[in-house]
Amino acid sequence: MDEHKTPLLSNDQSSSSSSSSSSSVVASSLKWVLKVVMSVIFVTWVVFLLVYPGTLGDQLVAKWNALSSKSLYGLTGSLFLIFSGPILVISVLASLYLIISGEEKVFTKKKISKFPRLRLWTFPVLVDGLFGVVSAAEFLGILVFFVFFLWAIYAYALRNLSLVELFHVLPVEKRVFLLEVTGMRFGMIGLLGMVFLFLPISRGSVLLRLIDIPFEHATRYHVWLGHTIMAFFTLHGLCYVVGWTIQGQLLKSLFEWEANGIANLPGVITLVAGLLMWVTSLHTVRKLYFELFFYTHQLYIVFVVFLALHVGEFLFSIVSGGIFLFILDRFLRFCQSRRTVDVISAKSLPCGTLQLVLSKPPNMRYNALSFIFLQVRELSGLQWHPFSVSSSPLDGDHHVTVLIKALGGWTAKLRDQLSNIYEAENQDQLISPQSYPKITTCVEGPYGHESPYHLGYENLILVAGGIGITPFFAILSDILHRKRDGKPCLPSKVLVVWAIKNSDELSILSAIDIPSICPSFFKKLNLEIHIYVTRQSEALLEDGMVHKVVHPSVKPKQTNGCPMSVLVGTGDNIWSGLYLVVSTIGFIAMITLLDIFYINKYNITTWWYRGLLFLVCMVASVLIFGGLVVIFWHRWGHKTSQVEANGNDNVALNVEEPHNPSAEELKGLEIAEDVQSYTTMRYGTRPDFREIFESLNGKWGSVDVGVIVCGPAALQVTVAKEIRSHSICRSANHPLFHFNSHSFDL
Repeated sequence: MDEHKTPLLSNDQSSSSSSSSSSSVVASSLKWVLKVVMSVIFVTWVVFLLVYPGTLGDQLVAKWNALSSKSLYGLTGSLFLIFSGPILVISVLASLYLIISGEEKVFTKKKISKFPRLRLWTFPVLVDGLFGVVSAAEFLGILVFFVFFLWAIYAYALRNLSLVELFHVLPVEKRVFLLEVTGMRFGMIGLLGMVFLFLPISRGSVLLRLIDIPFEHATRYHVWLGHTIMAFFTLHGLCYVVGWTIQGQLLKSLFEWEANGIANLPGVITLVAGLLMWVTSLHTVRKLYFELFFYTHQLYIVFVVFLALHVGEFLFSIVSGGIFLFILDRFLRFCQSRRTVDVISAKSLPCGTLQLVLSKPPNMRYNALSFIFLQVRELSGLQWHPFSVSSSPLDGDHHVTVLIKALGGWTAKLRDQLSNIYEAENQDQLISPQSYPKITTCVEGPYGHESPYHLGYENLILVAGGIGITPFFAILSDILHRKRDGKPCLPSKVLVVWAIKNSDELSILSAIDIPSICPSFFKKLNLEIHIYVTRQSEALLEDGMVHKVVHPSVKPKQTNGCPMSVLVGTGDNIWSGLYLVVSTIGFIAMITLLDIFYINKYNITTWWYRGLLFLVCMVASVLIFGGLVVIFWHRWGHKTSQVEANGNDNVALNVEEPHNPSAEELKGLEIAEDVQSYTTMRYGTRPDFREIFESLNGKWGSVDVGVIVCGPAALQVTVAKEIRSHSICRSANHPLFHFNSHSFDL
């Protein structure tokens, strides 16, 4: 019998392997086809936008409108298809691509080439200037937009001059006419730029996940575009104001609200709202008065609504694609952030850093270097603050950890609230249940990279400043868990360079216990931690007590909370794709019904009114059709959590069991595994990255190198300069250079 079992098992395994291989080939083929289709659509769309300001673009649009404007949707549908339609189609295809890709990424060792290759997305080109640290790909993007805006101004100027020559009017009237036409052209350039404005700030956007750019990094693109677009919109309004002043009709024209044609008053309101957002978003104002910037930026609702009233339905359809995707994302974030999340435990460290452990469902997935937005209702019902996740997704199925340093007013209040809870736990009999201090938290996210890119490099350099070390705990924990469990993981050498002001910040290291995660880790990973204490010339007696804690861990009493919602961030690909598709179909259906039974039937021609109806359909389709998907999504997530809970009765949902080393493993824990064995301390000096990179260049040679920086702008610039100029870049294949500055946005 045994003689026959082995061949049968081998056949089964061979059959299973063959089936898996064929399905992998099919998936890879589908992904390749989707990539090609999305690339063709995107390139064609961008080329069309680039040529649109010129005569050729005008002729193409005129021919397209002649063919399609006689349809049910008229001119609006025609413009929507060519300006907004492509980005929606790409979004739908991107959802399908992510579904096929799945979650698990396999990392294989790359061949070392004699000639190093640079990654456009990660290699720094500009390191100190108006745009901060800019990668090669970002520089190309900036160049394309710069050329486009210059070309658009030039093309429209030529068209304006040829248009003026057709009219024989007095010099004064010619000047006014030229001013108004120029103002119209500036407004059109602003609208073309606004096509992209809302795409980078859709935090859970499928497009950002497709190109694997996290939200906190993409925000800078929104900032750059916002400054440029508002400059054009300001010139747009200024040209009309000067022209109306010359005519002596300034006040009359400002308050005009025409039924057919452009409505001036909504345009004035839009411009005022945009200027308020623009002024308060300037770096100096945002840095000193962040709350003013935050609350003023909520005027984007006024800006969008009155823009639709100002330009009408058909012009608003040019920018509606990006706005629709933003509304989808905003509604989903609103649904997620309404849930109260349990705080499993909280801890206070000597340096003023707080450690919060939050409950999450087992089916929530995220990657190291992710971050969440946190709200504590006892402190503020409006303020949301971003914090890096310091725990690896492999640390446990039911929790996520964040480290928060008390640097500002909000974080200081949170520290005081935790102190009150600690005192209440020790004097529970003296405090009534009504007056017991508590923490009611809401969470949005996690957001971050779609793939764990840090696992794809043989060597990692992690550079941190202060509290910027916390996201690296997630990376180290992730690598150690994978090394211990034999999961795919390329890094074999990791260097951590950490600059701190004072030695009391060393207590942050207590947030990660490396030997307990992976006993005898030094056999699997070459880890070095270089710590620079910049404001102390020598070590203090307490510096070795890195695990010292001011208060023990406290467990706040729960307030009918539950784990984090999985609706946003790197949530379920199938449900998020369904949410996008159903909402888009619902929007098209509502527009169709509106045209058939109201607009065409009653011959509604008022521009501002049709623009308002168009915007209402966008919002209503998300609330109604997208809302139905969210309800089923939520129920499915709740049911899945219950099934997993019933299948793991021995595991408490709010308690994570750490890995306990066996007796054999403990025997291998020699003194070499102590923190000091892989940690080097230097006092009274800053990191010399030239020296560091030179030493690594000699030790590592021509290998895969990934450099990740979490810290203030000055640290980012310093590291970027050395990476760009030093030989480590010339010897490293596929170098990675990544910034995470959200850790400092407290």
